[in-house]
Parts: sequence; C-alpha cells; structure tokens
Amino acid sequence: MKQESKDKNTKFERDKVKVYGFSRFLKSIKYSIDGLVHAYRYEQSLWLHGCAVVLAIILGIVFKIRLSEWAIIFIALGIILALELINTAIEAAVDLTTTKIHPLAKVAKDCGSAASFVMSIVSIVISLFVFGPYFLDLFNML
Repeated sequence: MKQESKDKNTKFERDKVKVYGFSRFLKSIKYSIDGLVHAYRYEQSLWLHGCAVVLAIILGIVFKIRLSEWAIIFIALGIILALELINTAIEAAVDLTTTKIHPLAKVAKDCGSAASFVMSIVSIVISLFVFGPYFLDLFNML
C-alpha cells in the first residue's frame, strides 16, 4: 500500500514538472532528430537500412510503382528503421545498466538484434514481391 502511494506521488510530481505546449513539442522533435543523427552516425546497420530506403525510392520512381506499392514499401522500410532505433536504444540501456558481461544482457541485445534481422528479411521479401515483376518485365521474362 505504501509503495502504491509513493508511485502516485511520483507521477503527480512528474506531471507538475512537465510543461505542455508548442515549445515542448518542438523540443521533442529536436530530441527525435538527435536520436536519428546519433543512430546514423554510430550504427552501421541503420546506415545500411537507410541506403536500402534510398534504393527503394529510386526503384519506385524508375518503375513508376502504384500508390499501393509505395504504401507497402514505406510501411516495411519504416518498420525496419524503427526496429533498428529500438535495438539501438536497448543496447544503450543495457550498456548503461551494466559493464559486466551478463547472460541476460546478452539475451536483451541478441533479441533486439534478432527483431531487426527478422524484419530485414521480411522487408527483402516484400521488396521482391513489389519490384520483382518490374525487373522480370524489364528483362522480358514475365
């Protein structure tokens, strides 16, 4: 009961400190951009996925894909970029919590990485479904 009361007081104090408004909104955008810049600067996999996004956009323009295909590609690529950012956050949080090699730290990092890996494979398959027919048609194989 005592812990529940303490949690309510902490939340109340946190809400009093929070300032809502347009300037807070602008700061949150700045923090998000800071996170993107950091991830692109220091995370190779995010940089590689960024290159894949650029390639997909170029292919979409060249092949003049339909609006529904654009939506599918952007959803898949958006999810993989978001997962890479979450994986980066998990790795940073684990590194902040412990400097020792711990089996649970490994599980957290490996699972975050696995989530990105699985979505990368899914994104590749989706890209093949969308762009495959265009390539086959380009080489008169369809």
